[in-house]
Amino acid sequence: MQISDGISFPDIKKQEPIIISASRATDIPAFYTDWLISRIEAGYIKWKNPFNGQIKDVSFAKTRLFVFWSKNPSPMLRKLSYFDEKGYNYYFQFTLNDYEQENWEKNLPSLQQRLNTFIELSELIGKQKVIWRFDPFIISAKLHPDELLKRIENIGDQLFPYTNRLVISFIDIEIYQKVKRNLNALPDNIQEIDTNTMHYFARELMQLNQKWNLKIATCAEKIDLQQYGIEHNRCIDDRLIIELFSADTELMNFLGYRPTDQTDFLTDQNEKSAYSYEKLKDKGQRKFCGCIKSKDIGQYNTCPNGCVYCYANSNPEMAWKNWNKAQRKQSDTIV
Repeated sequence: MQISDGISFPDIKKQEPIIISASRATDIPAFYTDWLISRIEAGYIKWKNPFNGQIKDVSFAKTRLFVFWSKNPSPMLRKLSYFDEKGYNYYFQFTLNDYEQENWEKNLPSLQQRLNTFIELSELIGKQKVIWRFDPFIISAKLHPDELLKRIENIGDQLFPYTNRLVISFIDIEIYQKVKRNLNALPDNIQEIDTNTMHYFARELMQLNQKWNLKIATCAEKIDLQQYGIEHNRCIDDRLIIELFSADTELMNFLGYRPTDQTDFLTDQNEKSAYSYEKLKDKGQRKFCGCIKSKDIGQYNTCPNGCVYCYANSNPEMAWKNWNKAQRKQSDTIV
């Protein structure tokens, strides 16, 4: 990945997103909070397309919402006041798994530290703005479904008072060649999860949820689990945005939603409304992703969390190299 040389690109159309995703590609709250704040102050970033290498200017001029994705947002907690003072809306997708024994997320803080961070964040900004993700479910020759369910139950028992939603997914191996390569290099014999096992997990989660009373949803999964009370998720979610931030006129105008529409947006049956989920849906995401349009500002191969199943890192060494490079150089891109 090349370091930006600071040259502007006037021939490339500037993007001015209303919603920023920060980020599916790297853990910005854990590692790049100071960079993000400095770029907001500068007014823009330069984003490099990982597939064609094209660089685009991304302006914060119209941004009204940040959706933060993180496994360790602790470094951002004391800096959220910056976003509050600037008038930005935000909520968190907080992935909190338990693969400590297997060391599959080797550079994360301990499970207890992450649980404490989740609770602190929830108490700071409100539980409706902190979404728990156990993402992805992984089984192996040694980690069987029942053991994984025990770990999920342990976390859920501690977190359910501090969130409204649990988002789950099942590991994808075959569709990501770099993931398959990295997992094949391990001795763990990590396996794809078959349909019957997915249904087993869903049935057990339905039972666990009798004490949690969370909304449970799958992320970008084809399988239909509605019979267990598990829906298809929208991680960047127009419904949640309307629920939380309906007072933000610019954000509501982007969605095409008017407060007078009341609850009709849930069924999208109000013919007088400009709101339409189909128009908002992000066609650039995976087929079964339910997210609405946003601009993701992360870069692949820049996250040092060390998760063995990560699709965004080709290999851990490259991620560490780019992370170290970012610490040495002020840049208008992450690296």
